[in-house]
Amino acid sequence: MIAPIPELLAVLRQYNPWWRGAAFPDLPAWRRAAFHEVSSWITEPPAHRALLLTGARQVGKTTLLLQTIQALLARGVPPSKILYATFDHPLLKLIGLDGLLNLWRELELAHDGTEYLFLDEIQYTKDWQTWLKLQVDFHKNRRIAVTGSATPLLTEGQESGVGRWHTVRLATLSFFEYLQIKQIPTPGLPTLASLAQLFEWPDARFATVAADAHALVGHFNEYLLRGGFPQSALMASIPQAQKLLREDIVDKVLKRDMTALFGVRRVLELEQTFLYLCMHDGGLLDIPDLCKSLEIKKPTANNFISLLESTHLIHRLLPFGYGKEVLRARSKIYLADAAIAPSVMLKGKSLIEDAAALGIAVETAFFNHVFTRYYRQSIGFSYWRGRKDHEVDIIASVEGRLVPFEVKYRAQATGAGDLKGLEQFCAERKVDRGYVITKEIMDFSIMPLHRAAASARVAKIPAPLACYWLGLLEMEAADKKREVP
Repeated sequence: MIAPIPELLAVLRQYNPWWRGAAFPDLPAWRRAAFHEVSSWITEPPAHRALLLTGARQVGKTTLLLQTIQALLARGVPPSKILYATFDHPLLKLIGLDGLLNLWRELELAHDGTEYLFLDEIQYTKDWQTWLKLQVDFHKNRRIAVTGSATPLLTEGQESGVGRWHTVRLATLSFFEYLQIKQIPTPGLPTLASLAQLFEWPDARFATVAADAHALVGHFNEYLLRGGFPQSALMASIPQAQKLLREDIVDKVLKRDMTALFGVRRVLELEQTFLYLCMHDGGLLDIPDLCKSLEIKKPTANNFISLLESTHLIHRLLPFGYGKEVLRARSKIYLADAAIAPSVMLKGKSLIEDAAALGIAVETAFFNHVFTRYYRQSIGFSYWRGRKDHEVDIIASVEGRLVPFEVKYRAQATGAGDLKGLEQFCAERKVDRGYVITKEIMDFSIMPLHRAAASARVAKIPAPLACYWLGLLEMEAADKKREVP
């Protein structure tokens, strides 16, 4: 062993207090929507595979693992059969995966029955892909859950990982989850089976629900400032929450993870690239302008952007269409959370007073809600640009059906004449339904697009309600998979 055995054993005991009957670490009572999927894969896996939980730093992956361990102990699983370790710890990183298991056996002898391994930040270990493949193939009595903050977990291990692990992508908190962990009541708000259900509502119901939802507006603005990272969401001070988020992204992801995982040496240029993207959140990526502004070469810029996508800090949308025209077109960039840009640039509460910046933040938040709600269904996302540069912000392709979304938070006018991009897209693609995300809480109704196809209608939904319902739908979808006691 590289380090003294007693010191290593002390580290492992610290991470596994249940071995000695000590009290379980303080954990929040609330649970993310993803908890039920993770728990079911550990308790009753549909297939013999490991579970890979991936997502940005500080989205709650460790808490989710510990809550799953807590649930196993409550079910009567012997504490000695559960191992938790994080390779963020320098000593555990040194001994590696096999060294960790050998250390475990020094403390707890192997017994018949199922063993449970929970390993945080596995990407910091050597040859994790091969190790995990062998564990799944030759140790049928082990159920393994691992986490990572970067998609080398997905890309580097793609070949050996086929059929060996099931991936769960943990996003930042939805607005609904944010309200839950802040214990903010939402009286009178109905549930929906899907957003499409709004097209069946009577006209009078929209005004009633909008009035009930008025209290959400202030909380939604605060959600945009704090973001969907549990720790920052719960901090008392918004400036402190933003400062914490900035440190997590700049210091831990850009300066540490990028160096350790990808060998990035030009950290300053990477940070400048990320700042450029923060200033152009929700916009089309202009690589020539980025290269000129930062004085870097195009291959370097493209590499940096791919790395930022790998660490779950950004999403890229290609334009709607097919062939070389799409491949050569500019991508649209969304940050992984609306609060990232104001936090990284230390804007404080000034975001709320900047109409343009607030509109961009809402568009980013809405996209992340739509993406999180539907990405498991292999839905393709893109944006659309038509004649005279008319645009639709988000196009979802659902089983051959196209669903357009237009975010109009920066504009007060949301009449049919103000939706030329949506109207043009619906007419050309023969789409009969679309959605407009609005700013005013009372701007909530079903409206025909008169100059489009005769049957085309749009649902105008205030942004707080749209994000609330998408988060609630995600939670309810997870609840349907919940294990029945």
